Parts: sequence; C-alpha cells; structure tokens
Amino acid sequence: MTDPLFQQDAYLRTAAGQVISHTEEGGLVLNQSVFYPTGGGQPGDTGALSWDGGHLSIINTVKGEAGAIVLIPEPDAALPPVGADVSQSLDWDRRMGHMRIHTALHLLSVVLPLPVSGGAIGAEKGRLDFNMPEAPEDKQALEDALNALIARDLEVTERWITDAELDAQPDLVKTMSVSPPRGSGRIRLVRIGTQSDQIDLQPCGGTHVNRTGEIGAIRLGKVEKKGKQNRRVYIHLVG
Repeated sequence: MTDPLFQQDAYLRTAAGQVISHTEEGGLVLNQSVFYPTGGGQPGDTGALSWDGGHLSIINTVKGEAGAIVLIPEPDAALPPVGADVSQSLDWDRRMGHMRIHTALHLLSVVLPLPVSGGAIGAEKGRLDFNMPEAPEDKQALEDALNALIARDLEVTERWITDAELDAQPDLVKTMSVSPPRGSGRIRLVRIGTQSDQIDLQPCGGTHVNRTGEIGAIRLGKVEKKGKQNRRVYIHLVG
C-alpha cells in the first residue's frame, strides 16, 4: 500500500520515496507518493524520479491493487531497482491547473444545482454533465455567479466520515456516475466555505486549492446537448 502524500498536502511538489515493487506492465510502486493517480475525473500526475545514477520521466499515475499507486515511466526507461531511494518531483503547473479546475467544478455544481452524471478535469478546462433537459437561459448570469463565488476567496477544507455515515446522508453525493472512494472504511469530504457558512460539501478524493481565490477568473464555455435529459457544460481558466 502506498501512502498518498497528496491527501495530506496537495501543495507538496517534491518528496523522497523508496521503490517497493515493479509491476508486470513496467510501472513502479513507491512506499509513498506525491503523484495523484487517475480517478474521479482527475488525470494522473506527471513529473520525474531521480536516484543515485538515474533519472526518468513519469508520464502518468494510476491506481494499482491493494491501495498501490503505480507510476508509469517513459517508454524504454531504465527503472530504479526495488529498494532504491528516489526523489519525486511533480509537474506542478499541470497539477495546479487540475486543482483550480477541480475546485471550480465543485462551485459549478453549486450555481447549477442539478444531478451530475459525469465530468472531466484538465489543466486549463473541465466539464460537468448535468441532468438538464433544457439549456440554461442565461449563460452570462451563471458565469457571473461562478466568478462571484470564486472572488469570495472561500476556504476549502476536508474532513473524514465513515462509510456508514455517508450511507446515512446519501444527499451528499452529487455525481451519479462516480461512486465516492470507498474501501478504507472512511470517506473524505471536501467543504467549500465554513461550517457556519457552507457553500458546498461532497465526497471527493481529488486535489483542490486551499482557497477559491486561487482559481482565478473562469469563463463558461459551450453547453452541449448529450441526450434528451443531459447537457455538458464546459469551464475554462482565463489566466
């Protein structure tokens, strides 16, 4: 099992680690990882590993078995041996883009309070799919409302609850297509705003900015019809 350092500190850019196994597909598993694995619509992190006598690029990160986080190296790269001490370095600009977009999508689900059927996160844009039979009448009003929430510089925090506590509060789950991350006996909730002035609270295993002001201005993109009952709404970072 890999210790997910990004859950303790999403702003951690570098960390030490030790290789505990190689996968049959040519991946690497470390005892702890600064790299986030693909999941919940958020792409896996990229970056680099270095060790005594070697260096390689990490082109993706995925989930393995039994809580392992698997780093995918560049093709044909020489791997550090099992037991080697390594230094992890994150592609920070890409990760920060994911954090900004991911947090902005949580806010999009606030200004468009409809059931979410899917989503995807990129470093510069993202989208949510809503159960929304009719397109929004005023896109500019939605964009203004989203940017107003961002500009409030709301704090983004987390807390943990048990599986049973989530089962007792099913309304916390907004995304119908992605189940909250289970298996460890506890589930991470991400809150935007304070407990007394809460804007959003939902299960999420991804990485987020600490305050909404870090997102910056957002432009609402196209709204695509994806079926009789569904609309896909895109957002873009302005700068």
